Amino acid sequence: MMKLQDIANKIGAKLHGNGDVEIRRVANLKTAKPGEISFLSDPKYRSVLEESQASAVIIREGDVPHVKSAALIVKDPYLGFAKVAQLLDTTPAIAVGIDASAVIDKSAVLGSNVAVGPNACISAGAQIGDDVQIGAGCFVGPNAKIGKGTKLYPNVSIYHDVVIGEHCLFQSNAVIGGDGFGYANESGKWVKIPQTGRVVIGNMVEIGACTCIDRGAIDDTVIEDNVIIDNLCQVAHNVHIGYGTAVAGGTTFAGSVKIGKFCIIGGTSVFNGHIEICDQAVISGMCMVMRSIDKPGVYSSGIPAQSNKEWRITAARVLHINDMYHKVNDMEKQIENLKSALAELKK
Repeated sequence: MMKLQDIANKIGAKLHGNGDVEIRRVANLKTAKPGEISFLSDPKYRSVLEESQASAVIIREGDVPHVKSAALIVKDPYLGFAKVAQLLDTTPAIAVGIDASAVIDKSAVLGSNVAVGPNACISAGAQIGDDVQIGAGCFVGPNAKIGKGTKLYPNVSIYHDVVIGEHCLFQSNAVIGGDGFGYANESGKWVKIPQTGRVVIGNMVEIGACTCIDRGAIDDTVIEDNVIIDNLCQVAHNVHIGYGTAVAGGTTFAGSVKIGKFCIIGGTSVFNGHIEICDQAVISGMCMVMRSIDKPGVYSSGIPAQSNKEWRITAARVLHINDMYHKVNDMEKQIENLKSALAELKK
């Protein structure tokens, strides 16, 4: 619980009203109760603001006349809400102390205040920074490096030689550094190519639950600083994702894709291998990206949902597109011939 004045000081907000109001948690504007704080970022919900029971709200300067409670005035209420939510976060620690059932190799190096949960395993040569939290059942492979303040939720697997920066967060069942999908074919028999590269992850990176990031075939797979990747994503070998990019759930990157800085990638998108996406590209959800993109902008593909009846008609017509193309092409030629004939008649 914090006084509103203290919250204002910490996030750099202007206080409106009683700063002694005590706030215990964040809440939805419609359902908020006394002791809770919410936010308004869209003016069309001002009527909700006027009816809200929240003890305080986070708003823009222009919304002050519409508020009945105390308020924090900021330029971006949604960003302000995020910062307040961090201040009031009650999520329990992933691990506290080093559990007796944890298996830690004698050659592993642990910094100060490292916490390791039950049945976690830290392998030979691993280097763990200060204040790292490693949840129950996690595996940290030989010679892996984890920077200070990073958190691994239960059952995260970090393979050998993986390098992870500072203040990262990995949700449960993420697999970092598994083999890339590399094989040669000999008369129908698949011959595995050992994947000898690493995964190198920067600082302030967040990886969602059940996301897999494969190690490089020879060179490294690289995730730069400040990247956020949602749940159930697949990042293949030698992919490079640039600073500040956000990737929504279910997205798949084939091998050697290079993604620029500050890209926003919608959920369940698919990227063909060996292509490059420029900085600040926005990819709509369910996109199939088959070619490189060299200009910032919004890119989309796919067919929106239809009723089954409409979809069956559309699908049936799609099968005849090639025939329709040739018919239209023939018609255009006939029209050009008619134009030429008419021109000759007018002479």
